[in-house]
Amino acid sequence: MLTRALLSLWLGVLVTIAGSATIPVAAVRAADSQAAPDRPAENESQAQRQQTQPLNNAPTWRDVRSGESHTTQVRGRETGVLIQAGGETWRQIRNGPVTLVFGTLLILVPVLIWSFYRYSGPMKLHGKPSGRMMERFNRWERIVHWFTAVSFVVLAVTGILMLFGKHFLLPVIGYSAFSWFGAFSKNLHNFVGPLFVFCVACIFVTFLRDNFFQRLDMQWLLKMPQVVTGRAHVPSGRFNAAEKGWFWGGVALLGLIVSASGLVLDFPNFDQTRQTMQIANIVHGVGALLFVLASFGHIYMGTIGTEGAYQAMKTGMVDETWAKANPDVVKRFVAAFKEALIYLRDTPEAWTELAKGMGIKTDRGVKNMYERTIDNFIIRWDKKLIDEQHAYAAELYRTFGKQADVPEKVPEGTFDLSYAP
Repeated sequence: MLTRALLSLWLGVLVTIAGSATIPVAAVRAADSQAAPDRPAENESQAQRQQTQPLNNAPTWRDVRSGESHTTQVRGRETGVLIQAGGETWRQIRNGPVTLVFGTLLILVPVLIWSFYRYSGPMKLHGKPSGRMMERFNRWERIVHWFTAVSFVVLAVTGILMLFGKHFLLPVIGYSAFSWFGAFSKNLHNFVGPLFVFCVACIFVTFLRDNFFQRLDMQWLLKMPQVVTGRAHVPSGRFNAAEKGWFWGGVALLGLIVSASGLVLDFPNFDQTRQTMQIANIVHGVGALLFVLASFGHIYMGTIGTEGAYQAMKTGMVDETWAKANPDVVKRFVAAFKEALIYLRDTPEAWTELAKGMGIKTDRGVKNMYERTIDNFIIRWDKKLIDEQHAYAAELYRTFGKQADVPEKVPEGTFDLSYAP
């Protein structure tokens, strides 16, 4: 009797558990049938698709690429989006028209420049070099130029390797070497980028005042074909119209574009979305490639395309023949220098700041410097001054006699009124 009672109790417990488990299962099935009434039809349609089009999971992938955000434990922007559809669009643009069009231009433009050089040769000085040199670029201008130039070349080479390297370098060095080379190029590009941004800002501030367009630049542009082939000469300011175009279109505009987009790519830790990074990458790539193409012309004119141009940026000095070909530039410089001297002569209080820069801090020291210097200012340029210099040189020779560092007479052409303001 006891055994039969225990069996009856256990059977009752099992029936109760089974009944309680059936209720939620039925409720879930009912909810599924209400939430997705079309799912059987959709599943049937997918099953039929597999019969007629095996492995065609377009509906499934369409849902995955919808861009809708779902549930995830990872926090951040877009973390709930499994696949961002814009990535495929970015890949097609980058590996399609950008690679094809600019890859062709990177080959075509240097070929055209070389052909032009073979046809017309370099632009030469308009006259025989005199051997007398004058400063065109000071030390700071040369330093900021070469820092910008070197960082630009590093970024151009590494950027081209990252974009086109798989097409011409990978087949030569193989996958292992290319992976190492690609990683090195990417890291070098990322670290040199901020330096280039700083250099662009410095070079913009340094050369801004000499790159405003003037009326004579229009004359240069109208005769540009004759000028670049050496058949004509048009006087210009410190920089001609083409150099000003490079400054505003290349350094200012394209420099700003590649700098801004490059910083977005260089610092993804500011929580940019994938779409922002994709847009920045395309803008950066196109802007940088245009920058490189434009630089080919600048590099050509600054090296083999113009006589004395490379030497000018290397040493800062140009032959006086260049000054004779651009007398207005020298005259404006001399006029500005004369105006500065007149200001210092007539404004004693300005010497206080000037003295501070030389380490003179006392009022007595400032006064002594002013009194001993002001009489040595040469503010006039005329024939009388030139005659005085010749007489002074002759007196030196009579006093000291024949010595290595004392010429017998002043060479002809040493003093010239051509640039007198």
